[in-house]
Amino acid sequence: MAQILDYGAWVTTLTRDDVLAIANEHLKDPFETAYAETFEAPPPDDVNTEQRLTIVATDLDPGSERIVSYLSSFGVPIDVAFFAFIEDEGRRYLARSWLISGEASGASPTSRKTSKKAEWNGKDWFVSFGDGLGRSWEDGRRYGFVSAGGDVWYSRTLRSLPVGARVFVHIPGSGYVAVGQTLKEAEPYETATVLVDGGWVPLSEQDLHANYVHGDPEEDISDDRAEYVVPVRWIHAVPRPDAYWEKGMFANQNSACKLRQEFTLDRLVRHFDLDNAS
Repeated sequence: MAQILDYGAWVTTLTRDDVLAIANEHLKDPFETAYAETFEAPPPDDVNTEQRLTIVATDLDPGSERIVSYLSSFGVPIDVAFFAFIEDEGRRYLARSWLISGEASGASPTSRKTSKKAEWNGKDWFVSFGDGLGRSWEDGRRYGFVSAGGDVWYSRTLRSLPVGARVFVHIPGSGYVAVGQTLKEAEPYETATVLVDGGWVPLSEQDLHANYVHGDPEEDISDDRAEYVVPVRWIHAVPRPDAYWEKGMFANQNSACKLRQEFTLDRLVRHFDLDNAS
């Protein structure tokens, strides 16, 4: 009992960097790559926010059982898994039972929810560009902008982009295609302007591949459904076929969010040669 409580007390102190450092001592690939290969999804920003304590034993004395039940009643995520080996006419079985509720019950996680997110550097953002969903990456690359819309869920996060943010643009299913710096706050497509040859011009008056209108063009589009545009000065931008991607890199359904993952940032900085960019 003392041993597992000591383990739990130690694990709760581990930061995200601590966990990744321990993992990388034992993994052949970087943590992010190994996670993506195992779970077929990028690793989460939050690491080690919950713990579950499990004692494995063939039996337990009554005093220890009372202690486990007592701790569990106060929300400590602790349980005991009992294993029994059974042999019958040459056949062997391994039986399992739980003292309290078992894995399927979803025992109450620890109430101590200390944030274990990776630290944000204060400038880098992830932007998802839905190429082909009423918008065109070739337009964005040529005229210098990112956009999102069709529903408030998509445009809300894009509208949170501050002026001067460094954005890394990702096309779902392809990879990262650009890095640049935002020049203005988001505006509806109908009134948005972009910087062309040193001057600001209306985006809607340019030669575009997509129409950036969601729904019937004859109807008045509400602010919730409108396409929003953020003008960007590209540092590097490539066509979609030249997108860059490695297993374990960060991707998200939000149109924009803070980019914290060091694994992704390190590779993007190297790929886009940002250490030498002006």
